[in-house]
Amino acid sequence: MTAAGNFFSPIFTSPPMFDSVDRPPTKLGFAKFPANFSPECRRFTVSASKNLAPMKAIDVDVKSNGCEAVNDCDGSIGFDNTRNGIKSTNVVWHKCSVEKVDRQELLQQRGCVIWITGLSGSGKSTVACALTRILHARGKLTYVLDGDNVRHGLNSDLTFKAEDRAENIRRIGEVAKLFADAGLICIASAISPYRKDRDACRSILPDGDFIEVFMDIPLCVCESRDPKGLYKLARAGKIKGFTGIDDPYEPPLNSEIVLQQDGEVCPPPEAMAEKVISYLEAKGYLQA
Repeated sequence: MTAAGNFFSPIFTSPPMFDSVDRPPTKLGFAKFPANFSPECRRFTVSASKNLAPMKAIDVDVKSNGCEAVNDCDGSIGFDNTRNGIKSTNVVWHKCSVEKVDRQELLQQRGCVIWITGLSGSGKSTVACALTRILHARGKLTYVLDGDNVRHGLNSDLTFKAEDRAENIRRIGEVAKLFADAGLICIASAISPYRKDRDACRSILPDGDFIEVFMDIPLCVCESRDPKGLYKLARAGKIKGFTGIDDPYEPPLNSEIVLQQDGEVCPPPEAMAEKVISYLEAKGYLQA
């Protein structure tokens, strides 16, 4: 036991029987307790510490990209992740014995994200619901992350400013990734007007597991539908920064699936959903 100022620090050591279980650490850890501990407390603390394994120390390095890398004594690595100014420090990924492949085997399907993008009124939510209904009838587990619905809870703190719209899509992408990792077919339906935000969501998923569906419906058709009356408000100047009116929509350049009108006629949502299902079947997502 060592004393330091107003504190005393017992050095935790392991009895010989535990040495083969956990290799000795590179550094010893110290626990500090107030000096006004009673003699009984001190004796109890020292006695109890005899059966404790050494406290592990960590070494901290800084990566070349500026992120802090934490090297724990057991060889695991954590990183100081910074996204949109939000930092997660000293975090280590905890690996579980039940993995995505096990969940997929249980569900007899492959987890993925179907990302439906397009203008307001293009039919994203309608197609998403038709798609999940058909897949559900076939015994496949799905979940729809609708852009408006998510703003009622998870993203209720976000506005429609550019930076908040980017954060809105980032959060949807991260949640969709979790659903896909759980083995579900996650259908994200959001305008998501900017390519860089959609590409960022694609980048966090394994290759092939992000399936972009572009609702390529002309603005005039979307505006004529105007199911929520938003285009009318935007044209009247009552809504600022509305996609397609005074804020741009950047259509996908290489989406996996494009859903369009057939001449002047827009196919029923079930027919559009079947086109997505055909893609899933061809890529093996409807089986483990």
